[in-house]
Amino acid sequence: VQLVESGGGLVTAGESLRLSCTSSVPISNLNAMAWFRQAPGRERELVAASRAWFDGVYGDSVKGRFTISRDNARNTLYLQMNLLQPEDTADYYCAASSERIGEKSVGTQIAYAWWGQGTHVTVTN
Repeated sequence: VQLVESGGGLVTAGESLRLSCTSSVPISNLNAMAWFRQAPGRERELVAASRAWFDGVYGDSVKGRFTISRDNARNTLYLQMNLLQPEDTADYYCAASSERIGEKSVGTQIAYAWWGQGTHVTVTN
């Protein structure tokens, strides 16, 4: 499985971006997909996760601002990011698993077998 992210860039605080993650296999076969991010000097953290048959799970810092969604027809996972803040500046990574992942494990990186190369987001004041 290959995952390719796109959509990163430089924006001003309060603006929006939409990240895309395109899969080389049908995402309907991927039970769990997620977005993680890593800021300089910080650990990689869960941003949002999408599991088949369940509602999205979000990190506390992005709840109400970010939305994760899937387009099975395009084999693409999206992350709509609104009201961006400078603290959202990071490299954003797409991850996927064909296995079922429990809600308590969606933030566990080793639960995901496949990862993209990342796309960078910079938010300035």
